[in-house]
Amino acid sequence: MQIQLTWEDPVTGELRQPVFNIPLALGREIGQMPTNLDGQQVSRAVFRSEEISRFHALIGLVNGQISIADRSANGTFVNGQKMHRTSQPIASGDTLQIGPYNVTIGLLVTTAANPTKILTPESTIIFNPNTNILSSQVSESQKNTDPSPAISFNPDTDSLATNLPQIPPIPNTVTAFPPPDLFAADRVSIESLHATGKQIQETTYAAIGGGMGTFVWVDTIRIAGVPKEQIAVISLENKPYGRYQRLCQNSQIPPHERIRSGSDSCPDNIWGWPGYAQREAVKKIISGQFGSGLKHWWQVFSEPVFADTYTPQAQNVFASMDREAKRIGWAEILNYGRVRGIRKTDDGRYAIAYSVPTPNSSSEHRFLLAKYIHLATGYPAIRFLPDLQEYRAKTGDFKSVVNAYEEHEHVYEHLARQGGIVIVRGRGIVASRILQRLHEIRRSSNQINIIHLMQSPKPQGNKFGFAQRYVENQWEFQPYNWPKGTWGGDMRAILEAATPQGRYEILTALGGTTTASRQDWRQIVKTGMQAGWYTIKFGQVERVERQNGKLITYIKSGNYEGIEKIKADFIIDSTGLEAKPKDNPLLDDLITHYNLLLNPFGRLHVANDFEIVEMRNDKARIYAAGVMTLGGPYAPVDTFLGLQYAAHRSAEGLARAKAPKIHHIEGILSLWQWLKWATNQSP
Repeated sequence: MQIQLTWEDPVTGELRQPVFNIPLALGREIGQMPTNLDGQQVSRAVFRSEEISRFHALIGLVNGQISIADRSANGTFVNGQKMHRTSQPIASGDTLQIGPYNVTIGLLVTTAANPTKILTPESTIIFNPNTNILSSQVSESQKNTDPSPAISFNPDTDSLATNLPQIPPIPNTVTAFPPPDLFAADRVSIESLHATGKQIQETTYAAIGGGMGTFVWVDTIRIAGVPKEQIAVISLENKPYGRYQRLCQNSQIPPHERIRSGSDSCPDNIWGWPGYAQREAVKKIISGQFGSGLKHWWQVFSEPVFADTYTPQAQNVFASMDREAKRIGWAEILNYGRVRGIRKTDDGRYAIAYSVPTPNSSSEHRFLLAKYIHLATGYPAIRFLPDLQEYRAKTGDFKSVVNAYEEHEHVYEHLARQGGIVIVRGRGIVASRILQRLHEIRRSSNQINIIHLMQSPKPQGNKFGFAQRYVENQWEFQPYNWPKGTWGGDMRAILEAATPQGRYEILTALGGTTTASRQDWRQIVKTGMQAGWYTIKFGQVERVERQNGKLITYIKSGNYEGIEKIKADFIIDSTGLEAKPKDNPLLDDLITHYNLLLNPFGRLHVANDFEIVEMRNDKARIYAAGVMTLGGPYAPVDTFLGLQYAAHRSAEGLARAKAPKIHHIEGILSLWQWLKWATNQSP
């Protein structure tokens, strides 16, 4: 007898679906779990978290029935009900919560035609590296064997695009760029680069990505003394917040709405003072809105105990970045293009191959030589649930089944006119904002009903030490995506000093999907549940079909035998972003070519100053930042402040290495540069 366990990684959100033989032991330490039971070999599943006992539970066959026996200190939740030191039967579709892991049970059926029932592989929505647009691409081979993404950012434009499967073009080996024979070497010669006849530029510092991470790094080294003439940025975006702004807009965060960030997390201001709360308060007081202005100061002083945590408006963040971009000369160092490859050179630098789109739909190919490189490529993909990917691939229906990060305004327009039933998947910050938008429409059209489909109950929040996150109506709350204590102090120091495996365990305990504890969001849920237009259902989705003009979702729940059918007009996938390096062609090439180390999360292994040490070329260095470094020395790497922290640490590393024109930002120099920032003078 075999069993399949399905869960999402508490930190990355990636889908895990291993298959085990029964009996199966669950626990934290493989050496503490039995290898043999009554003459039967025991399979072992390891879950890294201090909340989980070394030998936590045993799943086995008792009197012809699959049962789970809890052996833990903290107990095991089965379908939301706690069991402790007891046994009980389990069935396919049941859910277990052990520590921060929410696991769905799948008993595999063995038949002649179908030896094992294996669930659909994970899927994502990919940012096309040529365009930075989301596009959908599913081939038959992918559907059957490869869990490759379904929707991606177009690699040539960086905008979202949805593409149905099509016959791939015949490769043009004559115009292949970069030249495969040239970039096959670990170190390319400068002479061979010139022999290609392509335009070659030279700089000292190069930044690749062009988003928030790139911007704060360029801002930091400019403040540290590097002139703009020695910096080159390669990007597909004119604005450093371009992709972020589009994702905000699609996920129902218009400019006037607030994003999930703090007052002192300022991409335009490395010092964090004055923060967004102070600036907004002063602006409102000057305009005569004394009460509103004082409210923001009170928020910062009393959050999160007596007031909701302050978060800035998206438009204020973008406006402040525009100001700083002009101050540091962003437009003058920006080069429009797509980076296709990076190689070490034989003279102790790096060769960056990139393409510049031209008006005739072709590309002009160039090389950029640099001694110091910063990589901040951001999220390459958007997560897309496997059953929804399968539905869209089969039907070509991209209107009724949508991802929250795709443009889907037509959904709300239809609901405003005609009403309908919406299924929301996911329970993070994006799901909260989608729910807010649906509630706003419902004020004028009360014919809207929301079914919130969750894989399993959430009886308790994640724990770390004596702290435990608050759960209400199956939502787990936390002001930011990571505990605020991870931004600095002891928690930061502990993580930095830990081994890669130790970091994995710490971050697993600290992580997990949460949403902000906003009073208005919590009230929407309470009101909807009381009135009956918002309901929560649990279950493992078997498939999605279209019947008689309606979407039918088939779910299997552990609460009863059989399959439940849920009817709806629209499904909105709000399960978040994806960050596997393989989904980014540039990073995938670097990892493969130079056999780069990955950490236990499958992300880039970086030093404490965020250097990719294996890429060092004599004195030349490459640094990384953002979500691709998750699992490294810092927890909130994909936040504004996390990007600034990584930029600061890499700038310090460059100063220690005596890189040209760069200095430590401290003392009088720091004060002088802050005064320049405050008076809007060039650094």
